[in-house]
Amino acid sequence: MVQSLSWLISRSAAIVVYSVSLEAVCGCWVVPVELGSEVSLSLGWCTNLGYAMNRTASERREPVEVTTRKSDPKAKPHLGSPLEKRVTIRTLRKMAKRGEPFACLTAYDATTAMWLERAGVPVLLVGDSAAEVILGFDRTIEMPLDFAIVLTAAVKRGAPKTLVMADMPFMSYQGGDDQAMVNAGRFMVEGKADCVKLEADESFAGLVERMTRSGIPVCAHVGARPSTAALAGNYGSAGRNADEAERIVADAVALEQAGAVMLLIEAVPPEVTERVLRETTVPMIGIGAGPACHGQILVIQDLVGMTDAPPRFAERSASLGTAFQAAAADWVQRVSQRDIGGKGYEMRDGEADRFYSR
Repeated sequence: MVQSLSWLISRSAAIVVYSVSLEAVCGCWVVPVELGSEVSLSLGWCTNLGYAMNRTASERREPVEVTTRKSDPKAKPHLGSPLEKRVTIRTLRKMAKRGEPFACLTAYDATTAMWLERAGVPVLLVGDSAAEVILGFDRTIEMPLDFAIVLTAAVKRGAPKTLVMADMPFMSYQGGDDQAMVNAGRFMVEGKADCVKLEADESFAGLVERMTRSGIPVCAHVGARPSTAALAGNYGSAGRNADEAERIVADAVALEQAGAVMLLIEAVPPEVTERVLRETTVPMIGIGAGPACHGQILVIQDLVGMTDAPPRFAERSASLGTAFQAAAADWVQRVSQRDIGGKGYEMRDGEADRFYSR
């Protein structure tokens, strides 16, 4: 992949980068970096939540231009305002009613969640995208259920004031309503989630209704649904013809009527989004679905430039991948020169002599 990179240094920021495995839930580092005022990258893209850091070039679409917003070199970093009160479904309903857009991001560990809450992000999704960006799989359907529950609880501990949405993994709810209820309950209790998200069409209305009766808030994910990508052979968009667009609208209406407290719509033309907004009343979050939605979500790694092939709709706010690489390379060089920095420890008075005399 060819990258054309030009930047003027403007300010410092920090990004939490985490390494997660099945044995060790998370570790993290804070890496100081210099942000550029303009970054232009020619990148391959996926058309939805398939972030695919490990995909080969042959699996990517045609390159698109991805740019970060220009910033004033003299301006101080905008760090946002920390959340003062706990965000709830009622909070989001009020914001939607006032026409006040709200931001959402994915998070997969407590430390990152803490910083996002400090920035004022009201909604965090613990997405099945963790299968790709955290565990290194090629598909979101490989997200382990137990691991998803552990990550959800970690995010809620790190950001207790945010509304934390748990993404129910592939086959955690499709195999039968009874098992779906048990798994959703685990997310609410063990995972400390505020609601669960299901990729669904109107055939799941009965399950949504049953969850709602049991006190489990549901966000219904319509439009492009990554867990069904195998049917088409790859991730893709949805609603680009009239018949498919009508089905998406019908899905959204049916799922709201079944009790869904929120909708998430992915990778559809703005005409479809606007029609769904006219025919439903609950807050709707968009990703690659135009600017009209009440809320907007991106994967955090795409937002900060940690993925090689971000979706076409993910405009970066920073490009930190190369900064992380530079920090690691600097550490390699320092270690090779035995210049590790920091402060060491000294033995207590007289203990060194006692130690050497033995």
